[in-house]
Amino acid sequence: QVQLVESGGGLVQAGGSLRLSCTASGRTFSSMSMGWFRQAPGKEREFVAAISWSRGRTYYTDYTDSVKGRFTVSRDNARNTAYLQMNSLKPEDTAVYFCAADFAGGNIRSEANFGSWGQGTQVTVSS
Repeated sequence: QVQLVESGGGLVQAGGSLRLSCTASGRTFSSMSMGWFRQAPGKEREFVAAISWSRGRTYYTDYTDSVKGRFTVSRDNARNTAYLQMNSLKPEDTAVYFCAADFAGGNIRSEANFGSWGQGTQVTVSS
């Protein structure tokens, strides 16, 4: 199983930025597709973004509509780390953010298709 450690959460004012990191161990990072999900209080966990495994510098990304143009997912295979750059943050982005790995195939937006999860990092956006 893959071990995932997230960092970078915190408290920020609306319009501000944060960068989340997710460092993986236990498997060849470059061969893993990575997902980012979030869970707001009282709500179900939802898909945020994903980045495919990479061969060289070619990879694919996907975003939920509410973050397109504001969030950017990336990866550094040399550091075994995936990133979620979050700009123009809004109060509705407040949630615990999770990274996920061990993608089994199928719909990358479905949390059921990921087998390993980080512990989560809190992001709070004040108005």
